[in-house]
Amino acid sequence: MGFAMGLTAVAIIYSPWGKQSGAHMNPAVTLTFFRLGKIAPRDAFFYIIAQLIGGVAGVALVAFFAEKLLAHPAVNYVATLPRPGGVWPAFAGEAAISFLLIFIVLAMSQRPKSGRWTGIIAGGCVALFIILESPISGMSMNPARSLGSALLPHLWSSLWIYFTAPVLAMLLAAELFSFFHLRVFCAKYHHQNNYPCIFCEYQALRTRVDSLSALTDTLQRRSPKPTIIPASLAVRGMASQRRASCKRGHGHFNTP
Repeated sequence: MGFAMGLTAVAIIYSPWGKQSGAHMNPAVTLTFFRLGKIAPRDAFFYIIAQLIGGVAGVALVAFFAEKLLAHPAVNYVATLPRPGGVWPAFAGEAAISFLLIFIVLAMSQRPKSGRWTGIIAGGCVALFIILESPISGMSMNPARSLGSALLPHLWSSLWIYFTAPVLAMLLAAELFSFFHLRVFCAKYHHQNNYPCIFCEYQALRTRVDSLSALTDTLQRRSPKPTIIPASLAVRGMASQRRASCKRGHGHFNTP
């Protein structure tokens, strides 16, 4: 099971859709990159909505074709539930594996040479965690995955674990990266491809806006009268800058 799930994660990350979207699949991952300033707020919102809908739709699709098998007590909708150890060991287990996964992903993405292998390493972590940690919490790391499995059988009592532990742990990793001023270059798992990168476009826009804000502040300090920079300057030249940033990103990562 662990090997199959890990291989599935790798296949999705390196698929055309995964290369296009960044292959997050996980609201906790999206929130982490949002906290690091790598995803636009609007994009983060719709990513999370899509992930939650996808988690529910996937289980519902299987239930439509094989509900008896999915509802069998041995399968139980593949729900993530605390094992006999109890709630708090499950919470600690989810937090630990979520922190390790995102920390490894962020560390791998710092260098172009290692960044191209991020998806494979992430898939290997998934496989390993299923083998080692699933006897404690059922191994989720993903609120969308747990929601999808809990919705049809109405397993709500412990769902809070899988909504809080992964998110808090991954955000803690983001805080550590910010505290130690470690760079994260892009929110994509796999960046060395020919697909446009909305995350690089967002970074280019942020850089442009920050530069214009700094210029405005400088001019206002030097001029006795308020200086107003037209809003059109904030987006002028963005088309060429986006194309250039994405082209650079396919060969190497862009700095923030």
